[in-house]
Amino acid sequence: MGVGEGLAEGPQERPDRVRSERLRLLAAVEPGDGGTDALRSALAHAMAEFDGLGGMAHLAAGGVAGELDLAVSSGLPASFIRAWQVIPKGDPAAPAEAWRTGRPVWRPAIETPAAWAEESLRPRPPRLPMAAGMLCVPLPGPAGPLGALSVLVPSDAEPARDQQEFFQDLARSAAEVLLRAASDASTAAHPGGAEPQPEGITGTWELDVVTGRVVYSDSLSELVAGIDFHGPVERFESWRDMIHPDDRPNLEKDLERALRADREYETEFRVRRASGSYGWLRSRAMITPVDESSKAVRLAGTFWDTTWDTDEDHAALDSMARVLSAVRAASARAALIDRLTRALTEAVTPRDVVDAVAENVLPAFNASGLLICEVQGGTMRVTGGTGYSQDFIDRLSGSPFPWDSPFGQVLRTRAPVFFASAKEILARFPHVVEYPFADDKDARAFLPLIASGRVIGAGVLGFDGPCHLSREERTLLTALSGLIAQALDRARLYDDAATRARELQRDLLPRELPELPCLSAAAHYRPAGYGAEIGGDWYDVIPLSSERVALVIGDVMGHGISEAATMGRLRTAVRTLSDLDLPPDEILDRLNAIVGDLGEDYFATCLYGVYDPVSGVLSFASAGHPPPVLVRRDGTAAYLTAAGNPPLGAAAPPFDTMTARLGDGDLLVLYTDGLVEAVDHDIDAGMAHLSGTLTAALRDEPDMPLRLVRDNVTRALLPAQEPIADDAALLVLRTHRIAPENVVSWTFADDPRAAGLAREHVREQLAAWGLDDTLLMTTELLVSELVGNVVRHAKGPIGLRMIRSWTLTCEVSDGSLTTPLIRRSKLTDEGGRGLQLVAALSHRWGTRYSSGGKTIWVEQRIPRIGPARAAGTAARHQRA
Repeated sequence: MGVGEGLAEGPQERPDRVRSERLRLLAAVEPGDGGTDALRSALAHAMAEFDGLGGMAHLAAGGVAGELDLAVSSGLPASFIRAWQVIPKGDPAAPAEAWRTGRPVWRPAIETPAAWAEESLRPRPPRLPMAAGMLCVPLPGPAGPLGALSVLVPSDAEPARDQQEFFQDLARSAAEVLLRAASDASTAAHPGGAEPQPEGITGTWELDVVTGRVVYSDSLSELVAGIDFHGPVERFESWRDMIHPDDRPNLEKDLERALRADREYETEFRVRRASGSYGWLRSRAMITPVDESSKAVRLAGTFWDTTWDTDEDHAALDSMARVLSAVRAASARAALIDRLTRALTEAVTPRDVVDAVAENVLPAFNASGLLICEVQGGTMRVTGGTGYSQDFIDRLSGSPFPWDSPFGQVLRTRAPVFFASAKEILARFPHVVEYPFADDKDARAFLPLIASGRVIGAGVLGFDGPCHLSREERTLLTALSGLIAQALDRARLYDDAATRARELQRDLLPRELPELPCLSAAAHYRPAGYGAEIGGDWYDVIPLSSERVALVIGDVMGHGISEAATMGRLRTAVRTLSDLDLPPDEILDRLNAIVGDLGEDYFATCLYGVYDPVSGVLSFASAGHPPPVLVRRDGTAAYLTAAGNPPLGAAAPPFDTMTARLGDGDLLVLYTDGLVEAVDHDIDAGMAHLSGTLTAALRDEPDMPLRLVRDNVTRALLPAQEPIADDAALLVLRTHRIAPENVVSWTFADDPRAAGLAREHVREQLAAWGLDDTLLMTTELLVSELVGNVVRHAKGPIGLRMIRSWTLTCEVSDGSLTTPLIRRSKLTDEGGRGLQLVAALSHRWGTRYSSGGKTIWVEQRIPRIGPARAAGTAARHQRA
């Protein structure tokens, strides 16, 4: 015989087949007793497995928050288990933790529930004769644990894993029997889904809640002893005296909850018979208002005899009802927490948080008012509220509050405070009358809002009348306040980030578009509907020399802070390069180098154009950007042909330059792809929609103000109620030509006499324009200096052009590519001060280059606006 053969199995070496047999026996328990036998059987098997000292089974009671009620105990004295009769869900005791978390809980020592231990007048439960630990496992249910099984183990060493798994299997099997019992009870009570039919003697009753007077039918005298039915009216107190003392609190609690929730009332209780024994009555009633102008209500309903043959039968029904109640309560809790969690997850602003709480929490607790308040220094700021007048919210928000107040106590202690009525608040804080106080609310619950260890504010639930929240309701509200605080803190961070993003975007984009004589502009920017409200789209309108204007629009690929920073770099670079009066293709060439230096992951599209109001020609180059739309005065819209160059960062120079001739009053529309591209259509359909919208808007009203044109386009292509997947920028421009009589030009030979001839032409033209009194001497000096410099330092031919607009521009061109520079002249130098003089006398000046040479230009402000120019300016701005 080998070692170990034939030896009996020890208590720590039970084979799996023994456990399997125990589980089979437990599963075979009949559910007709409401499942209590299954709980007793599970405890017996557990005590045998662990050599246990005793065991307990708790089932969840009704209510939104819930609590555990002791259903079965085994092997434990009554003096011990009295502390375990009722355990709140938030109690740190092991059964409550197993129920809350849905996981096994091991405690090496027996810890009395805190709810019992906190009551100093209650006797302490006796100590067990030896050291003992407690193992608790949840009773699993379809919508959360139904309760918990507990076994007391005569050791402080944690049981082995296989023993704990067996205990969980026992709990699972017992829960299945409980659910079968609940299902059988529901089927018996509602065969085929129908309402239960009253059995035995039935009758009717009606109660006026305000007066307390009740009317009974005569049949009640056959069921209840001690009521003398000499007339149809009796006091409710006489009826209450006939109810079993143990059932009165539950009956009154059910009635109070029904009245508070304005819902159907149903309850069951024992009444005294003529024989002196007690029998069971079930009553059901509907709540109806006495009249439309009063809050008073009456209850009208029926009752019927539900006395069973034995107390054991009623105990079985009570056990089944508790299981059904546990399932319903767990479902209600899970549904409320799930709804609120989902709503708070989607909330991105503090107002969204307030709305989510108002929609989900207030109905669950029958509250009528909500305030979410944040603390800033010593003042209270109302983030949002519902159920209160705006006048009260305005008075409360921003007002200093004393620390010795409900708000102050909540913030100081970090613990919720519940008041069943306004009288309780005034009794505890008599000076609160000096603080903004809502007179239309009675009971209140003050909840601390704690996020990341910081008290960020307080939430207040208000009730229209007195309200005694149950222990489980208070526990649930306290737990929900943590979810609300986290969501509010997250929304505040989002708000701060969004505010900073909007400020950054506002600083990166033009705050105002310039007012120019040859161009009117209106713009719109909208970030994508997700993440930080900032992106890489930009636009700009940049005044150049000789009344020309640079038009630019671009789109950095992506969305967010990094893309916005890249956009800021490119916009700064564009303004710097445009100041050099470079042509569009060279601008894009240099921008491409900048984007390429940022890294391989950076790309941007860009369209850069220059509009010349003298010739009416638009020269532009594109790097992968959608083509602009040109709308003529007759309302016809067409896309300007743009070369198919790749985006910046992926392109290789040179870039192609395109030209188009614009008429006076024509409309030019620049945009990014976010305007015309969407999930439900491609970019071609979006571009067709854009051109169609412009044609429809301008066909009958060619001078429609630009702001209205912009609004029509954004309404059609960027509906406000629909989020967009990409940033969108829109730049709408109306071009104005400079009249031919405001532009003159001459050509001179490369000769020393050219300066004198230039002065003569300047004098004549300024006199014709009526500017000889204000600008003659300065203009003569500037032109003479520039022409003289060409004669001395460059080569001809020499060109002179004058443009009258809001400024007077004088251009002197030559055939040399040398760059004029301002030099620092010594006191002994006879020359070298010409450009210093030009810079000092002009408003601004500069140089631009062409293939045949260069042009030096100077601008002077025209001091006064003549009537003709003033009228034309007003008309143009009215159209814009």
